[in-house]
Amino acid sequence: MEFKEAVKIALQSLWANKLRSVLTLLGVVIGVASVIAVVTLVNGANTYVTTKFASYGADVFTVSKMPQIITSPEDYQRYQKRKNILYPDFQYVAANCRHCIGIGAQQAVTGKIVRGTESTTDTNIRGYTWQMPSLQNLNIMQGRGFTEADQEHASHVAIIGTDIEDHLFAGVDPLGQELRVDGTPYTVIGISEKQGSTFGASQDNWVAVPLTAFQKSYGTAKTLTIYVKAGEAGPVLETAADEVRVLVRSSRHDAPGAEDSFELDTNNTLVGFFSIVTRSFGAVAGAVALISLVVGGIVIMNIMLVSVTERTREIGIRKALGARPKDILMQFLIESGTMALVGGVFGVIGGILVAQVITILAGFPSTIALWSVIAGLVMATGTGIFFGVYPARKAAQLDPIVALRSE
Repeated sequence: MEFKEAVKIALQSLWANKLRSVLTLLGVVIGVASVIAVVTLVNGANTYVTTKFASYGADVFTVSKMPQIITSPEDYQRYQKRKNILYPDFQYVAANCRHCIGIGAQQAVTGKIVRGTESTTDTNIRGYTWQMPSLQNLNIMQGRGFTEADQEHASHVAIIGTDIEDHLFAGVDPLGQELRVDGTPYTVIGISEKQGSTFGASQDNWVAVPLTAFQKSYGTAKTLTIYVKAGEAGPVLETAADEVRVLVRSSRHDAPGAEDSFELDTNNTLVGFFSIVTRSFGAVAGAVALISLVVGGIVIMNIMLVSVTERTREIGIRKALGARPKDILMQFLIESGTMALVGGVFGVIGGILVAQVITILAGFPSTIALWSVIAGLVMATGTGIFFGVYPARKAAQLDPIVALRSE
């Protein structure tokens, strides 16, 4: 039997028994859809995180009271007991670091922004030193960024995200306009380019003011985060990080031999941790998908056994006309593989649709990987062939005389 004819028979069988086909392929569809959806979402998350942290630059690292990733309540309690990193710590590092190409600091709170009768709530209010926008690669779309003079004089000027522009300045040029940040008036001098949303949360609902002005409103006791640009990744970054570590320890009077009372994080550390988490998540989801494929394979095997029983007389006729056992074996293997492949195609479509729906509803990033589509189809086809071997062998070993007697 030709390959094309075997595939045609398999498709005709699927179409002739629609309900049975749906139930047969359900396990394969769910398994492949799970794999595709998980890989698409994990791929999107990894791509987003890598791009987001890379936008800061591979040569930028941070110094903060607590690490950006905390994995247990015990660690949180331990880090919470550390002394806050204060503005004098930043000034000491900025004045003495010889390997720092750029250095900045920021603090942040959540507050309310008002202009006239319009307002926004839950807005991220940031206190920036003058170099911070460039250290975070915030491109000023209109206007200008902060200057050293703004920082020294605690000027009441502000840079805004596009959400603030859209909600408070609809139809009006924001530059030179006044808004109130938790009741304090500031003049808009710059507008950042749109950054979009992350996991459903907008990244453009923020206002930045000079850190010195920020501290006049919110106090100087709140911990801050220091950003340092080394100029290059690799050994250059390590040298700068070592120097900054020594300077911060000196400023905070950490005892010789004692562990750091602060955290120094690089982008590679954060991206690496996130990759480990997503790989673990992918492994668990992959195991669940594998179980679904095994269940689907068992169902295919049972249906193929039923098919062998139903077509026993047909098998006898084929053998009587000269079909060899390997021809019968190949026919049923192609049929089981084709059935599983059809389930795989629907699984791929379903997985992509599920990922896209999650992206639309929750804002979770997704990226379709071609290799995952190919892997899903190969897995589905392989499952069908593997679980189709037993029914195919049973069909191939039928005695033609006994088969012809079958009613």
